[in-house]
Amino acid sequence: MFKHKVHLKQRAKNKIRKRIRKKISGTSERPRVLVVRSNRYLYVQAIDDINGVVLSSASTLEKEFKEKNKNFKNIDASKALGELFSKRLKKKKIESIVFDRGVFPYHGRIKNLAEAMRKGGLTF
Repeated sequence: MFKHKVHLKQRAKNKIRKRIRKKISGTSERPRVLVVRSNRYLYVQAIDDINGVVLSSASTLEKEFKEKNKNFKNIDASKALGELFSKRLKKKKIESIVFDRGVFPYHGRIKNLAEAMRKGGLTF
């Protein structure tokens, strides 16, 4: 049995991840878009779960993103990342996605990222 709170939180998050992954999966036509948020950065990946392939990815750490945006950890950065990622998926002719926010609540940077991807033309 784990005694530290950190281990208990990790265990709880892993349970949530397993529960979500039972319900959500992506295909090559409709990939699962996974969002990972740290205190500083955002990472987004489009995943084909059937073939186990990452179709596209973007993050606030990329050189292309940093050249265009001064900030990389606020709400404006998440909007810019959503627009950039939706353009990349449009180039690959992907119109529809499954949004997987993971263990992160749907507010703040995650919400603005999703809204920017919707404005970019993706449906989910």
